[in-house]
Amino acid sequence: MTTTDPADRVLARASLAEGDPTGWFDRLYTAAARGEAEVPWSRGKPNAELAAWVPPGAGRRALVVGSALGDDAELLAAHGWAVTAFDVAPTAVEAARKRFPESTVDYVVADLLDPPAPWRQAFDLVVEIMNIQAMPRDYRARALTSLAGFLAPGGTAIVCEVAEESIDAATWQSPPWPFSRAEIESVAQDGVRLVSLETIRDGARHWATFTR
Repeated sequence: MTTTDPADRVLARASLAEGDPTGWFDRLYTAAARGEAEVPWSRGKPNAELAAWVPPGAGRRALVVGSALGDDAELLAAHGWAVTAFDVAPTAVEAARKRFPESTVDYVVADLLDPPAPWRQAFDLVVEIMNIQAMPRDYRARALTSLAGFLAPGGTAIVCEVAEESIDAATWQSPPWPFSRAEIESVAQDGVRLVSLETIRDGARHWATFTR
C-alpha cells in the first residue's frame, strides 16, 4: 500500500523544482479554499505560547510574519497592538480580511525574502512562529536577515520553530525544515541581540526572544 503525500509537501517540491521557494503557499491556500487540501498549520486559534506571553501593546507597532488566516494578528490587536500582518500568499491575506471584516489589523501581501523598505527597524514587536522553517535552508539566512531588520530599537522579536535536535533526521519528511539552536541564534545580527532561548512542548520547538 502506498501513502499519498500531503498537499503541502507535494506543492513545496514542485515549487522548489521551479526555483520558487514561496510560490507553493498560495497554491496550497487556493487548493484549501476549493476543499482540495488542508493547511496543516491552520488551527483556528492563536499560538498557545504567544497567547500566554503577549503583553499590552498600548498602540505600539507589531508585525506578524506569515500571518496565514489571522489568528495571531487578531490576538495582538486585541491586546492593543497596532498590527501589520503579512503573508506571501494573496489568497491567505484575502481570507484573513474576510474572516475578520471589522479588524484593525493591516493585512498585507509581502515577501519575507524581499520586504518593503519602510519596514526597516519599524516595529516594536516582531512575531515569527513556524514560517521560515517552511523554507529550505538555502533561503533561510536571507529570511533571517530580513526578520532582524524589522525590529525597532528597544523592541522585542519572538521566534519559534521546530527544533532540529528533537527529531530523527533519518525519517523526517519536509516541509518544515527544522531549525538548529545555532540557526535560531543567528537572528542576533545587525544590532539585534539574543535575550533568551528555550525549548517548549517537551523539546519539540525552540522559543527565542531578541531585542535591539
